[in-house]
Amino acid sequence: MTRLVLAITFLLAACASSAANEVPTQTISYTRGPCFGACPIYRVTVNADGTGVFVGERFTAVEGERRFTLTPAQWQAFIAKLAPYRPRGAEEINMGHARCQLAATDHPSATVTWAGGGRNDRLGFYFGCRDEGNRALAQALEEAPGLLPIAEMIGPRR
Repeated sequence: MTRLVLAITFLLAACASSAANEVPTQTISYTRGPCFGACPIYRVTVNADGTGVFVGERFTAVEGERRFTLTPAQWQAFIAKLAPYRPRGAEEINMGHARCQLAATDHPSATVTWAGGGRNDRLGFYFGCRDEGNRALAQALEEAPGLLPIAEMIGPRR
């Protein structure tokens, strides 16, 4: 019985120490790249503390830098939407990639950079990659900015 109690105590301590060592994601940057046409080109960076910066480059309702705040619920929704696609390190899914066998030209791209959790990771995705296995990823990347209070800065969909 003593061994069982010691084993359980050890396991609980190991779980607690590993959870304490994990640093949650502190910052996510989302960049929307150009297409052949008038696709909005912008960058948005949000932080776990509820601060954010939008930088409109072209074809957005506002150009330049705008600061904003987001609620904890908006942060959690944004991070949860993108979390399943966070690679370890960097991954670029574009023409020529094994996951981009069925590709169309002239589409925009998105790049997401996560900082925190003890690492920095980056995902680049070209929306012209039409492989079936990319459908959920493309949808998440399309929907994620809508979870932030930046719709008026981006402007209407074209």
